[in-house]
Amino acid sequence: MLIMVNLDAPREDVEKIKNKIKSYGCTPHEIPGSLKLAIGVTGPTSKLAAEDFMRMDSVDEVVKVTKPYKLVSREMKKEDTLINFNGGAVIGGSNLTVIAGPCSVESRQQIFDIAGLLKEMGIQFLRAGAYKPRSSPYAFQGLKEKGVEYLNDVKKELGMKIVTEAKDSNSLAVILDTADIIQIGARNMQNFSLLQEAGATGKPILLKRGMAATVEDLLMSAEYILSQGNYNVILCERGIRTFETHTRNTLDLNAVPVIKKLTHLPIFVDPSHGIGIWDKVPSMALAGAAAGADGLMIEVHNHPENALSDGFQSLTPKTFKLILDKLKQLAPIVNKKVN
Repeated sequence: MLIMVNLDAPREDVEKIKNKIKSYGCTPHEIPGSLKLAIGVTGPTSKLAAEDFMRMDSVDEVVKVTKPYKLVSREMKKEDTLINFNGGAVIGGSNLTVIAGPCSVESRQQIFDIAGLLKEMGIQFLRAGAYKPRSSPYAFQGLKEKGVEYLNDVKKELGMKIVTEAKDSNSLAVILDTADIIQIGARNMQNFSLLQEAGATGKPILLKRGMAATVEDLLMSAEYILSQGNYNVILCERGIRTFETHTRNTLDLNAVPVIKKLTHLPIFVDPSHGIGIWDKVPSMALAGAAAGADGLMIEVHNHPENALSDGFQSLTPKTFKLILDKLKQLAPIVNKKVN
């Protein structure tokens, strides 16, 4: 259920509405819009009658939300969600935001070399994993706390915003002060306890689609985060498992316009994981932007041949710069600007 209230409604009217919602054992969620204040209701909403709220002061309309994902849906919020950061960076809306960096932090020198090159190109968001959930227990698992320390140094010395992954509750606690965006990887997309813990931090969350997850599965996972009162969620299409074997995954670009229609949350595309072959990444990055994505996440390594993880899908800074230049030409065609 969605209760629409005038933006200039007295605060006491809003609180009365919220208290009435709570009296039924439900939870109210304030979602400000440009024209109205929406109060979303989650919980056992079958107990609620629209007529009871329509009689209350300042209530304009009561709308039934039909989707199983309530807070995530366009029915709950018509306007696109914008995620604002210190320094003026904004994800969503007319922005095409590029997040770039290596799969893993491998050393202090490595991460500073790559971050420095990316900053020169105007990249504001550096992605790199200190904790690496890998398919094999024998693969490089990340530098862990030392990797977070190096990322924090980059944040302080270069002023870049950090995107890094939490693989469990322990790593979430370690990265919390350093991460500007907490990444939840594909393998953890339905780790509902972790989603709730990450949501409760209030920090922006980048939620990657699972390898065998439907669009609705992804949106229901996002609902876990929003249910904690955290509306700063970025969805990410990173490829799904199909019968095709010529690429690492199948990048499901169909999902981008579908998701844009179903939810107000921004959607990114990760062509690096989506296809898994470096020389195919540029075309898929451009295709993701053309499909209407709000941003891209691209793996960049100064020496991909020596990378400790995902080197085969990583671009050199030189190749990445070529893509960036093309994205700046493409963005205005889809009513975006590269951020």
